[in-house]
Amino acid sequence: MMIPDGAAHGPMLQEATRELEAAIHDARVAFDCIGLGEVDRAHTSAVTARIAIDAAMTAIQAVLGQAAGQPAAGRAVSGTELPADQ
Repeated sequence: MMIPDGAAHGPMLQEATRELEAAIHDARVAFDCIGLGEVDRAHTSAVTARIAIDAAMTAIQAVLGQAAGQPAAGRAVSGTELPADQ
């Protein structure tokens, strides 16, 4: 399986890509450990896969937050938005 590099989309998406690659690896290890009857090691690998997925989601959410915040930041800098009490 090929995972595209996130170079064109910045360091946060590159980090998400790395975390997802780690999650894939850890999930495969967990799968193999189950087949070998090594339940404790399978559990450890499943937990680390889940942590990597959570980290990837955090990175992606940060990118989405930055994209959503750009237009609002532009308005705030231009001074077109004032608090309601003014």
